[in-house]
Amino acid sequence: MAVTISGNETVDIPVPADMAERLDAIAVARHVSRDRAMADLLRKAIAAYEQGRESFLRLAGCFQKSTDPVETEQLRRELAHITFGD
Repeated sequence: MAVTISGNETVDIPVPADMAERLDAIAVARHVSRDRAMADLLRKAIAAYEQGRESFLRLAGCFQKSTDPVETEQLRRELAHITFGD
């Protein structure tokens, strides 16, 4: 599958058949092309990634500056949860 991003660059992205079908369904539901649907989903995924990274870095900064043992432990647990999951 080739996707044109911002009209400047074309990127080939191989996707499994079931994912391509879901992408087609999204495109049909939104009345856009498959390429537009893929580009929109990628933009949203990148924004979510960046927001998660910013949250992590903010939390890590609080952890590093914390002097309260109870707060430090809570922040450590939150960082572990973000990093490793449940």
